[in-house]
Amino acid sequence: MIKAAAIQIHSVPGQVEQNFIHAVDMMKRARRQGAEFIILPELWSTGYYLDKQTFASLAASTKDTIEQFQKIAFEWQVVLIVPFVESEKGSLFISLAVIEKTGLILKTYRKSFLWGREQKIFTAGKRQYVPVDTSIGRIGVLICYDIEFPEPSRLLTLQGAQIIIVPSVWSIPAQSRWDIQLPARALDNTVFVLGVNTINEGSCGKSKFVSPLGNILCESPGDTEDILIFNIDFDKIQETRKMIPYLEEYDRSLTPGGNINVGE
Repeated sequence: MIKAAAIQIHSVPGQVEQNFIHAVDMMKRARRQGAEFIILPELWSTGYYLDKQTFASLAASTKDTIEQFQKIAFEWQVVLIVPFVESEKGSLFISLAVIEKTGLILKTYRKSFLWGREQKIFTAGKRQYVPVDTSIGRIGVLICYDIEFPEPSRLLTLQGAQIIIVPSVWSIPAQSRWDIQLPARALDNTVFVLGVNTINEGSCGKSKFVSPLGNILCESPGDTEDILIFNIDFDKIQETRKMIPYLEEYDRSLTPGGNINVGE
């Protein structure tokens, strides 16, 4: 059983240091409650509605926070997922780092599907979806809009991901999709899904932890900051798959003699 915490935070636009101090304070409170796996939302350190020049000017300082979180992961003995703005060769990416308890960065993932205005600011990452083995389990990571496409989640699941983590800045107008897509991806693949959202700047909040049955096990409010604490029991995955053999039937259909036909 793993105790985890999703940090639903309000970010002050452009104030990386202020947001860092506030995030660490919330994370300390989560750690005092026993959390050994802590996740921050997309663009938590910068806010969302900035122009390209401002994001570029903040990229170095957001990368610096990753180094500080490496120290925190080691000192607190926690696994962290920390999004940041990444700059490389003149391109900007919405990225995240998976940081092990040792302080080692196990994986850096770049958002692969960009929504709306993001396409004018950021570069999409490669559409390669590979889970990462950590001390708490095999984790799949996506960012926000990525979860609206079924294929990335399925590819992560087929490679053994036990939970799919989705740091996000998800808007109020799209709230119904947030409420549908996360449970759908969980049930489609009989894995846990965690969506970690922001509030304010038009975000709908409602960070949520979803079971392999697609049931919402716990959820944050839509309009306030929150530390969502929950337990992850990975044994529930196999229990669910015995009841609902989606993946078994899917694998069978792809073997010779299976019954999936593409085209004529």
